[in-house]
Amino acid sequence: MKTKIADLEFEPLIKSAAIEERIKAIGLQLNADYQHCIPVFVGVLNGSFLFIADLIKQIDIPCEITFTKLASYYGGTQGGLKIRDDIDFSVDIKGRDVVIIEDIVDTGNTAHYLLDKLKVKEPASIKLCSLLLKPKALLKKIDELKYVGFEIENEFVVGYGLDYKEMGRNLKDIYKRVK
Repeated sequence: MKTKIADLEFEPLIKSAAIEERIKAIGLQLNADYQHCIPVFVGVLNGSFLFIADLIKQIDIPCEITFTKLASYYGGTQGGLKIRDDIDFSVDIKGRDVVIIEDIVDTGNTAHYLLDKLKVKEPASIKLCSLLLKPKALLKKIDELKYVGFEIENEFVVGYGLDYKEMGRNLKDIYKRVK
């Protein structure tokens, strides 16, 4: 079933049941990988808010959660090279294991920006967990990208936290733009 958001039309790409199942699997893997430490999960707002909320419900090991807010889309359908850094976090990550929680990695510019920013804080390790990955859009490899929910084509998507002109985040499924 198609849906219209602002001036664009979208059609279903990933149903909520598939998202839920994939998040459970990622949660199991994170529990296993971090069972001997207390990781710090860093949610990247705004897009990751639903993903991190559902993912954290699957985590049964001790952990900390904090947020940062970055933007590269500015309401359009293509990410830019300039990253806007709106909110920093105050958790000390020196010597800690950090897991960045992203909604989507497409060009990788935002991920590289955040990884570089966090590395100077001297964490023990940094891994990246993204609900969506657009492999064909990546401009350079991201070695820290360890957990991926779904690989998708290089299409503009909304729903489950992702937006178009700040709308559509509330959709429970993920939709792709109708061309």
